[in-house]
Amino acid sequence: MKSEVKTLVVKARRALSEKTGGDTDRAALSMDALRALDRAAAKGIVHRNNAGRRKSRLARQLAKVAVAPAPAAGKAKKADSTRAKPAASKKK
Repeated sequence: MKSEVKTLVVKARRALSEKTGGDTDRAALSMDALRALDRAAAKGIVHRNNAGRRKSRLARQLAKVAVAPAPAAGKAKKADSTRAKPAASKKK
């Protein structure tokens, strides 16, 4: 089990560091590694803090690679007039 976790983590880290793979492949490999770390921590194979630290590092790498699309230039969001306004606070 410990070897499997290490292998999955290494595969996920390599996929995140390489630019050739698809985004869905990277995310899938990362999620597999995160699940394996959770299972190993639940079974006591790795310490829960160790698993948490590794998961955090993988999640940071994944967030760094996953680039959100930039908003289109010149299109400003309009204020939503249908939204309820906050109630005025009452003073005593």
